Amino acid sequence: MGKEKEPVTQAIRKLRVAGVRFEGHPYRYVTGGGTAQFASELGVDEHHVIKTLILEDDTGAPMVVLMHGDRQVSLRELARQIGARHVEPCAPAVADRHSGYQVGGTSPFGTRRKMPVYCEASIAELPRVYINGGKRGYIIALDTTDLLRVLQPVLVRVSQAEK
Repeated sequence: MGKEKEPVTQAIRKLRVAGVRFEGHPYRYVTGGGTAQFASELGVDEHHVIKTLILEDDTGAPMVVLMHGDRQVSLRELARQIGARHVEPCAPAVADRHSGYQVGGTSPFGTRRKMPVYCEASIAELPRVYINGGKRGYIIALDTTDLLRVLQPVLVRVSQAEK
């Protein structure tokens, strides 16, 4: 059986232009499966699978937030750290418009709209991460130093245990 052809998304184009080496990992996308689905299917630690969230502050300004797959973002703490009154998730259709990706396939690379990127600081301590490549059912693995170099995120400490 031949190797499945991997997608060329806006995220992949952005990484190639930046000279980033990465490995693509197609997987079986399951609605609501999230990072746990990928981690289970590929046998990797869910803590190393990074979810890309599109949130907005009290003025409606969108932002990208990167968090460990097995953790949640403390919205109250994020708002405090960025000087907003509150932060909340965007509705899926709004997140799609801001990012240019479909929810479940959102990558922080090559978003349609330029947005500030906030990254849980403990992600920077990992040597390698798995993150969405811009399509449902497609995750890429790359060195964390490359993720930080390309995205230049603001590091925040907003992690809390999954509920």
